[in-house]
Amino acid sequence: MDLFAKCDAKNTPLGKYSDVDEGYYMFPKLEGEIGPRMTFQGRQVLNWSLNNYLGLANHPEIRQADAQAAADWGLAYPMGARIMSGNTVKHEQLERELADFVGKEDCFLLNFGYQGVVSIIDAVLDRRDVVVYDAESHACILDGLRLHIGKRFVYAHNDMESLEKQLERAERLAKETGGGILVITEGVFGMSGVMGNLPGVIKLKEKYDFRLFVDDAHGFGTMGATGAGTGEQLECQDGIDLYFSTFAKSMASIGAFVAGDEKIVKYLRYSLRSQIFAKSLPMPLVVGNLKRLEMLKNSPAKDKLWEVVNALQSGLKERGFNIGHTQTPVTPVFLSGTMLEAANLTQDIRERFNIFCSIVIYPVIPKGQIMLRLIPTAAHTLADVEETINAFAEIKDKLEAGEYNKDGVAEQMPD
Repeated sequence: MDLFAKCDAKNTPLGKYSDVDEGYYMFPKLEGEIGPRMTFQGRQVLNWSLNNYLGLANHPEIRQADAQAAADWGLAYPMGARIMSGNTVKHEQLERELADFVGKEDCFLLNFGYQGVVSIIDAVLDRRDVVVYDAESHACILDGLRLHIGKRFVYAHNDMESLEKQLERAERLAKETGGGILVITEGVFGMSGVMGNLPGVIKLKEKYDFRLFVDDAHGFGTMGATGAGTGEQLECQDGIDLYFSTFAKSMASIGAFVAGDEKIVKYLRYSLRSQIFAKSLPMPLVVGNLKRLEMLKNSPAKDKLWEVVNALQSGLKERGFNIGHTQTPVTPVFLSGTMLEAANLTQDIRERFNIFCSIVIYPVIPKGQIMLRLIPTAAHTLADVEETINAFAEIKDKLEAGEYNKDGVAEQMPD
C-alpha cells in the first residue's frame, strides 16, 4: 500500500471540515495591525481571538525595540546552536532576568513553547521513570509523553483524590523500576480558564516523592501580584520544580523558557535535543523579549487587562451565560448545539455583528456543545465588552429559538 494513501485530510478529526469554506471556519485570515479591531474578509471585526493579553504586540515602545534590534543585529545573528556557537551575553541576561522574576535559581531559553515542552519531558524521563499528568493537559504535554517509553498514569482534571490514587500506583511501580516520578499539570488551562490546583498537588509532596512540572503559558504575565504567574497567584511558586512558560502569549513574541534549581537547569542545557540541534534564538527576538519583560514588570497593563476581564465575565454571567469556572482572563462561553448550528452561529457573529472569536467544537469538547472562546486583552475597551455582550444575547436567543438549525451557507458541515 502507498504510504500516503491514508493521508487524506478528510480522515482526520478536524480535516473533515476542510471542504467547508476553508479560510472562513478553518485557517481564517486576520489582517492589519494586531489589536481589538482587525480586518477579516475585507471588513473590520472586533477581535477576541488573540492571546495578546497585555496588548504588547503593537505597543510603540515594543515596535521600536524590535525594529532597532533587527537593524542592529539582523535576523541571522547568532549563527549556530547555543551550545556550539550561538550563545551571547543578551541570551544570558534574559535568562537571569526571567529566573529572578519567577523566583527560581536559573533559567534556560527555548526556541518555541510547544517544542520546548516536548523536549523537556523527553530529557527528564527515562524508561524507569513514571509520569502522572492531568487529564486536560495541553497537546504539547501529550506529545511529549508519547516519547516516554516508561509508564504513565492520568488523573481526573484537578481531582486531588484521583491524583493520589495514581501517585500510589506510580510509587509502587517506581520502587520496582528504580525510577522517579514526575507530575505534570498546567498553571492555567487554556480552554476552560481554570487554574491548576497547584497547592493541592504540592501538598501531596508530604506523602509522595515526586517532582512537579508546570506549564504556565497562560498564567505568566496575567496572574499573580507582579505577573510572575499562577504559582505567585496561589502562593506556592517554591513548590514548583520546573516552571515553564512561552513568550507567545503575554509577551506577544516567539520563544519560551524553563526555570528551576540551578542543577536541573544545567542538566537541561546539556540535554534538550530541540536546543542542542537547533539554531539559537535570533538576537532581535532576545532583545525584543528583554524589552517585553521590562514592560511586563513595570507597566499598568495587567491592571487594565483585569478591568476588561472582570467587566466581560461579570456582564456575561449577569445575562445568563455559562462561562464555566474560569478564574483567569480566558473566557469560555458554553452553549448547546449541533455542528450545523455552530457553523451558522459563527457566520452570524462574523457577518451581522462583525465580531470574531474562536468557535470550539467536537472533538476538542464533547458533541452537542459549542464553546465561544474569548481572550480579553489590555487593548480592549469597556465599550468593546458591552458591544460583545449585547451581540451574544441576541445570538443566544436565536440559538434557543432554533434559528441556526436551518440550511444555510454552512449546510455542508459534517456531523
